[in-house]
Amino acid sequence: MKKIFLLLFVTVTTMSFGQNLTIISGNLGFLKGQTEVNVERNYGSPLFQADNFSETEYLERRHKETVAKKGEAVWKTWIDTWEQHVETIWTEKFVEGLNKSKKIKFAQNIEAKYTLIIRPTWMYAGWSGFVTQPGKLSAEITIVETANPSNVLVTMKGDKIEGVGSKVDYGMEYGRLSAAYEKTGKEIGKEIKKALK
Repeated sequence: MKKIFLLLFVTVTTMSFGQNLTIISGNLGFLKGQTEVNVERNYGSPLFQADNFSETEYLERRHKETVAKKGEAVWKTWIDTWEQHVETIWTEKFVEGLNKSKKIKFAQNIEAKYTLIIRPTWMYAGWSGFVTQPGKLSAEITIVETANPSNVLVTMKGDKIEGVGSKVDYGMEYGRLSAAYEKTGKEIGKEIKKALK
């Protein structure tokens, strides 16, 4: 039995991609004195899973698996919930993570001098069961001058940030990805907090 647990631990540890947020250009010092920052998400065309599926390919595979195991009605519920997450929930969780720093208020659709834009580039849905593998998110993050979006003040890259430490439901892919968005927001918030000391 101990060998089985050891094997599971080694497998999960080996598959863990690590967590990394890097400032590519600029610095966050310009945020000193700011009380609010607008947030936008540019969804674009992120890739999915280790195989780098397009979202269409990922959903086609998920549709086939779900219908084969549980039927079309379950798929309908799943895809409706997925679309809610894509449209609003992931961005809301990201903003929630950003606001953990409590230094600046982040919100969507507000008038602010600066706008933070997140563009997801890769998502890993993870799994749940006897062992849970968290969702992961890679994204490009920029902060621009709202009135002049071509003026990019800072560029950051999140690399396979794991969705851990959230109160979301880890049972389904969209919940695990919500946690990854929230964690990415938290990591950015930590960097901002350090810069504003």
